[in-house]
Amino acid sequence: MATLRFSFGTMGSGKSTLALQIHHNLASRQLYGLLLTKLDREGAQVTSRLGVAADAMEVTPELDLYALALERWPLHYLVCDEAQFYTPAQCDQLARVVDDLGIDVYAFGLITDFRGELFDGTKRLLEVADERTPIQVEARCWCGARATHNARVVNGEVVREGETVVVGDTAEATALPLFGDVVRYELLCRRHYRAGELGS
Repeated sequence: MATLRFSFGTMGSGKSTLALQIHHNLASRQLYGLLLTKLDREGAQVTSRLGVAADAMEVTPELDLYALALERWPLHYLVCDEAQFYTPAQCDQLARVVDDLGIDVYAFGLITDFRGELFDGTKRLLEVADERTPIQVEARCWCGARATHNARVVNGEVVREGETVVVGDTAEATALPLFGDVVRYELLCRRHYRAGELGS
């Protein structure tokens, strides 16, 4: 019986690495599936901070994932990275892919945004998934505690207001841009997220 599995965690917890591993394992057994992503930092591919990457189909807001599965039939699976950015309707389409077409769906995403609130896609997947699994690799705050929050850092300061989707990375900013702000993300424990403390 097909299953919709949603695996979630913070940045740096290995979501994309696991998505790539599942896609590789299934494809190596002559199973046919699609690797999907949305707003990956490298574009139309799934990338891991470990240096592993694979080409993927970009999920645009207007893409109907159920229609895509029908068009690419027969399929054995879909691996969906950055699923927090999918629309609630697309999450429902994934559930329909499982129920009506018998295709396994493996979805991976962040649990909360920089404000500490559920992403729309995450919320819907938590509501409709057959299995909900926190990623077991625990990312760490600068203090060594388990990281629970993805803090947005703009020009060296933790911010809690602004657009929900601003693509950045966890890499330390090394230079100021000529135009605009330096945006990056920092993994913090709840205490340091609340205090806005980035360590030394």
